[in-house]
Amino acid sequence: MTEKHPITPPPELVQEWYNASPHANEDALQDVANVAAQWGADKELLACGNYLKQCAAWEEEDVVEFYNYRRPKPPSLKEQALALLDKAEDPSWDINDFTIVRRALEQLDD
Repeated sequence: MTEKHPITPPPELVQEWYNASPHANEDALQDVANVAAQWGADKELLACGNYLKQCAAWEEEDVVEFYNYRRPKPPSLKEQALALLDKAEDPSWDINDFTIVRRALEQLDD
């Protein structure tokens, strides 16, 4: 590859990702690839958001909504536990459901 893509991570960052891998050398390459893909996707998402603000005259709150839509956050343990409690009477509960509730409750201050 002779041409550098505009969102190519700097070598220092790639080395940092490689060093941060908890896996043996053969698995570290996959870890780096996963982190690099996420990094590139995040760079592209920010570029799209900047374009929408500057060229399409989107308001800041619309761009934030766009970001949140493309990168939804998983529900918190509290939200998961409350949702499970809503179905506590349901016989379909399993041990994983109770584990989520336990983890959420353990995070609360006494």
